[in-house]
Amino acid sequence: MSDTPSDAAPATQAPAQAHPQAHPQAPPRKHGPPVHPAAPYARPWTPPPPPPPPAWVTASRPRTPRTVRPAVLWTALLTGVLTAALLRGGLGINLLLVTVPAAVAAAVAALDHGRRLRPWSAVWAVAGLTLLLIPALRDAWWPSFLAVVAAAFLGSLALHGSRRWPGVLLGGAGLWFAPVPAIGWALRGLRERAGRDRSRLLPMLKTVGVTVVLLVVFGALFAGADAAFADLLADLMPDVTVTDAPLRVLLLVVGTLFALCAAWTAAAPRRWDRIEVKPGRARRRAEWALPLVVLAALFAAFNAVQLAVLFGGYEKVLAKTGLTYAEYARQGFWQLLVVTLLTVVVIGLALRWAPRGTDRDVLLVRSVLGTICVLTLVVVASALRRMDLYVDAYGLTRLRISVAGVELWLGLLIVLIMAAGVFGARRLPRAVVVSAAASVLAFGLVSPDALIADQQVSRFENTGKIDLAYLRNLSADAVPELDRLPEPQRSCALEKIVEHLYEDGTEAWYTTSLGEVRARSLLDDRPPRSDYRPCDAAGLEGFYDEWRDPVLP
Repeated sequence: MSDTPSDAAPATQAPAQAHPQAHPQAPPRKHGPPVHPAAPYARPWTPPPPPPPPAWVTASRPRTPRTVRPAVLWTALLTGVLTAALLRGGLGINLLLVTVPAAVAAAVAALDHGRRLRPWSAVWAVAGLTLLLIPALRDAWWPSFLAVVAAAFLGSLALHGSRRWPGVLLGGAGLWFAPVPAIGWALRGLRERAGRDRSRLLPMLKTVGVTVVLLVVFGALFAGADAAFADLLADLMPDVTVTDAPLRVLLLVVGTLFALCAAWTAAAPRRWDRIEVKPGRARRRAEWALPLVVLAALFAAFNAVQLAVLFGGYEKVLAKTGLTYAEYARQGFWQLLVVTLLTVVVIGLALRWAPRGTDRDVLLVRSVLGTICVLTLVVVASALRRMDLYVDAYGLTRLRISVAGVELWLGLLIVLIMAAGVFGARRLPRAVVVSAAASVLAFGLVSPDALIADQQVSRFENTGKIDLAYLRNLSADAVPELDRLPEPQRSCALEKIVEHLYEDGTEAWYTTSLGEVRARSLLDDRPPRSDYRPCDAAGLEGFYDEWRDPVLP
């Protein structure tokens, strides 16, 4: 071995480089501060970040709108004033007059934030405004109520602009989420405008005050100078008293808030369409196909019996079952209505869990569900036939015509589902909304109270049977049909309707429906007799002495 220095081992070694992991007093930790607070390499502890919000919150969160424009604020205030002035005495054309400035406020806010008018949003808006004509046409409250609810749904849908199922279902009720942010948006805008336009605010208020004073003073003078002009002002202006002042203030607040909600939603809509609905886990064929095939076989057996009854006559069925003609019809209609509803639910669940990986799976799903849809249409026809028998036996009522209308719409829904299976389901949500809105509009336009009265009068002419106690509770829409009755049935049926029409005198023009106008015209020309008790003479003995509200069948 050599003794040269190069071959010798070094006498000393350099100290090892310090490393945090090698420090004997500071073991690494995942969370919290280090054990040794004096360690020079220790980092300050920070809490973990909060978990992200759910996907549906992020998807539906609206962007923050810019400062509200004065035009939106003034239009919202105009909506509130019209609401307080016109909506006190009932519903008529006033509801449309109140909604138009709110729609203008929403349009101004949308244009200010760069939103374009899309074709389907225009369709929803026009359809909603059209539905608001029903209270102006019909005196009956129930078609008007359906029309107002449907119009509110379509208006909210127009502001959100949705097209998928989450957007259609949640966007139709999206205005309920708008009051709190809309109020904050308006207050921020008022503060900013007051700070910038303080010099112009006081002159504007003075101008408005002077205008109001001039209208009041000169309007009162002209009314005192000419009785015809006074009557014109009385018809045009609402009757405001001290006793209804709190209600007027409440209507002012509600109308203004409604317009602000519409404007805020138009400026910053919630994107409900961004909500992702995960498809259900596809099941094996035996798990979903076997129940549906058995269900289809049950439908086929029921429909075969229905066809046999149809061609074999109801007499054999009634003799075998021991039921009366009306009992057979009444017994099955409600069950068939529930069957139709449950079939729609079953189809929706099957589409969620059925396999769709191969073309063979898709064909099998369409074949089974298409067969069930076709058989369901036969069930719908059977239910409507039973309702027709029931009406022939007992007459038409509001409940019966309503559920028959629902059954018809469910049949149309089944047809739309079948069309979606052939042409694709992308347009199905909008098609369902269109069908529902068209059904509500048609229901109001056909005047259901008039249909009920017409059927009852025709039944009386053919059989001599009539339910006068029920007909007395119809609206003024039924007066043209009830006017066909002979006396004393005519006066008995019209007696309570006349009291309703003339109990408070002539209503204002903006709360009077076309049905009321037609009824008053007929009753003025030919009023019901009042020199005797017509219902007692018509066969309702003791009607006035033992009056009770009839129970709607």
